[in-house]
Amino acid sequence: MNLLFFEDFKKFKTMKPSHASDAGPALAIGDNAIIATGLKIQAVGGIMLRYGLVVVLAWIGAMKFTGYEAKAIQPLVASSPFMGWMYNFVTVQQFSTGLGCVEIAIATLIALRPWSAMLAVIGSAAAAGTFLTTLSFIISSPGWEPSLGGFPALSAGTGEFVIKDLVLLGASIWLLGEAWKGLSRVSPRVMP
Repeated sequence: MNLLFFEDFKKFKTMKPSHASDAGPALAIGDNAIIATGLKIQAVGGIMLRYGLVVVLAWIGAMKFTGYEAKAIQPLVASSPFMGWMYNFVTVQQFSTGLGCVEIAIATLIALRPWSAMLAVIGSAAAAGTFLTTLSFIISSPGWEPSLGGFPALSAGTGEFVIKDLVLLGASIWLLGEAWKGLSRVSPRVMP
């Protein structure tokens, strides 16, 4: 299993201490341990980011098969210019079930990163699109609390429910970039 998270760690070992005489990348004495630790933490964080997003998408996707979740998202979907029209063709539960299938498929594609960078690129891009769409609910639904003067006060329902998708969007974009690098036949290197 090839995890590119550890490539930077492998590459940094070729850097020379600052007392080296050639013009190559320089490190101050003691920086090696700091950089090595930072790269290890970053590698663990990358793995947690990927599989944390997989769990979130799969879990939320599985919940879409329940009537409870279908009813919970119905007002958001109905007021969305991107998705509201779907209720003209399918029931609330059918839409929710279909959305759940899509979210589970996206989670699966992202999880397959160690075996296929291309599938992870597709899954990460789809996740980013999903979170951009849900973030639009802040505008199309009552996402601001009028009793507090509106923007920037988030409503306790829609606003607080949706704002977390900013972080999930960021995770999706980061994972998209990481998987995209995996499409190259050239191993990534540490930038000086």
